[in-house]
Amino acid sequence: MYLGLDIGTSVIKAALFGTDGREIAEAARRAALAPAPPGWSEVEAEDVWQAACAVLSELLAGRDTSQLRGIGLTGVMVGAWLTGGDGAVLRRPILWNDARAQGLIDRKLREMPDLYPAVFSESGSVMQLGCTLPVLAWLAENEPETLARARHALPAKDYIRFRLTGEIATDESESAMAPGSARDRGFSAAQAERLGVGGLTGLLAPVRRGETLAGHVTRAAAKATGLPEGLPVAIGTGDTSACVLGAGCHAAGQAASVLGTTCLNGVLSDRPLFEPEQGLLFIVPGGLWMRTMVNVAGTTVLDWALATLCSELAQGPRPYEAMEALARSAPAHAGGLVFVPYLSASGVIAPRIEPGARAGFMGLAPQHGRPEMLRAVYEGIAHAIAHCFGDIALPLSEIRLSGGGARSAFWSQMIADATGTPVLVPEGSQFGAKGAALCLATAIGDFASVREASAATSRVLRTHLPDPAAAALFREAAGTYRIAADAALGPLAGMQPPGAHPA
Repeated sequence: MYLGLDIGTSVIKAALFGTDGREIAEAARRAALAPAPPGWSEVEAEDVWQAACAVLSELLAGRDTSQLRGIGLTGVMVGAWLTGGDGAVLRRPILWNDARAQGLIDRKLREMPDLYPAVFSESGSVMQLGCTLPVLAWLAENEPETLARARHALPAKDYIRFRLTGEIATDESESAMAPGSARDRGFSAAQAERLGVGGLTGLLAPVRRGETLAGHVTRAAAKATGLPEGLPVAIGTGDTSACVLGAGCHAAGQAASVLGTTCLNGVLSDRPLFEPEQGLLFIVPGGLWMRTMVNVAGTTVLDWALATLCSELAQGPRPYEAMEALARSAPAHAGGLVFVPYLSASGVIAPRIEPGARAGFMGLAPQHGRPEMLRAVYEGIAHAIAHCFGDIALPLSEIRLSGGGARSAFWSQMIADATGTPVLVPEGSQFGAKGAALCLATAIGDFASVREASAATSRVLRTHLPDPAAAALFREAAGTYRIAADAALGPLAGMQPPGAHPA
């Protein structure tokens, strides 16, 4: 068996896979965010470690661990888990979705108006405030005494792997997103200088390929987790890259959509692509890159719709299925009603960076009821996915769809119709953990490459071919959706009503 461990923002998951890639078992534990000021996002490091230990212990209970080939790790990217020379965490870890560096970045933009284009030209990614380098810049200004004691600044999975093995390392996906260099697949001294932390690069961990070995489980970690002492541990990769590999994307030209809390849409390539000048460029193990456009709100739009439009269904059995049935009862394209799914307090980073972008309905008329509004919500995400792939402007032969949204055949078919592209839903559920496990399988030599591992272990559960009539309707509606989306990005986006106070 192979084991994958996925360190999420608030949920830690682990899954076991057979050597054929089939999922055998999974387990999960929550690790709540720590109380923090608005715009901050922190956790207690020990809470995350204990949750990881608990989830591994639960998964392995009663199993013959002599059959384990090893473990690979993935997790939420960037942020900073500061450790001292003895390995102890010096402060609460800062996560990827932390926004405390906004004021600092605003000042730097006044000094260097071309900061964002300069960062993008090397990293291929829009810099987010929770990336490691801006977080270090904030710490240098606000907590210099903590930084003076620090030995390493690690992302989440690399800290947990350190606890398992005692070894410090990171992978290419993390280092390029720091921000770093997409071409070199590593950190960049120039990026550190741009952000005023050139003197802190010694805190960044050595970079190694995700599909190589990091070390072995120590005696202390074995006692805490139930893992066998000496078990091989792979470097692993960031959550998006792991999910893509786990879903079976392994070759240039393949497309992937991860419809989870956020909605990531990307196309694999065998070279770094810097067009369009927006979105993110992920490093994927196996010598791959993924040009990615992100709609920040994914399945969160359904959570919102359930709580706001269907609160009575939320108390009943199978609430999401009941809500989907209501949406199905409405006609296609909801009688002209359009929903723009920019439902995030941080706005959007695609099709352009606009913190003030907000969601909304366009074309609401007296004849529209709850079914039409719900159908428009589902269709809004489908339109947004098509919009993202349209901006990437690369030919698509198929889209591998994963994430919680892929469980809905209704939504999956809608995405096929909106994009005019076959949508393949792979077998399984824990694709991040699977991608990490495939890094391990490659590291110990069971596969010649991680590309081979992904191809050999992928199976398709469902295929959704575009329906010609439905696809034609989506093409007709796309113009209206674009008008609505442009309005959500325009000068009125995010305006406060009279008497309101910004958060």
